[in-house]
Amino acid sequence: MASARSVVLQVLVVTAALAAVPCVLSDPTPLQDFCVADLKAATALDGFACKPPATVVDEDFFSTAIVSGPSTSNPFGANTTRATVSAFPGLNTLGLSIARIDLAPGGLNPPHSHPRGSELVLVLKGEVMVGFTSSANRLYSKVVKENELCVVPRGLQHFQLNVGAGDAVFVAMFDSQSPGLVVPTFSLFATKPAMPMEVLTKTFLMGEDEVDVIKSKFAGF
Repeated sequence: MASARSVVLQVLVVTAALAAVPCVLSDPTPLQDFCVADLKAATALDGFACKPPATVVDEDFFSTAIVSGPSTSNPFGANTTRATVSAFPGLNTLGLSIARIDLAPGGLNPPHSHPRGSELVLVLKGEVMVGFTSSANRLYSKVVKENELCVVPRGLQHFQLNVGAGDAVFVAMFDSQSPGLVVPTFSLFATKPAMPMEVLTKTFLMGEDEVDVIKSKFAGF
């Protein structure tokens, strides 16, 4: 009988633990209706301090941050306009952020990852090839057209390439107010201080002269 009770207890504990898993979000669940960021206050750990409720106004919950995109006149033919808490204080503690990406013909949003957020992509204009690689080095990709969606799981390397004849625009929505951004080319060849040369030559199986050529291409970023 004691053994049976022990088994039942273990089952209940495991069931309770599994039931709690869907409740885990990228960002912590807020404990109030809203917490509009007080951008003038000292930044607190994992977010901004809240404005006093009496000072919250309508404009805190509306934003024109991504109405128009910046110029795509750069080597990648791409530019990103972000609406994070810094530009949209009403997002604070809600676990959400959004970005607009403009791509010139042939433009590329180069391979990168977001360590703290999954990404939902909605193409607004043009045709965009979206691809991501799994931890098994499997590439998943497809051309996404206007009003179509795709999802990129959190932390995986991914890219967006304009394969249409004209400009392309898409929005990327995240389940984190600060999803983070890691671009491997920058994090290897444009770090400060510089990544040790021996690390780069051994990683890419090339000589120092070849590494220097690559580093020179990212010196201005």
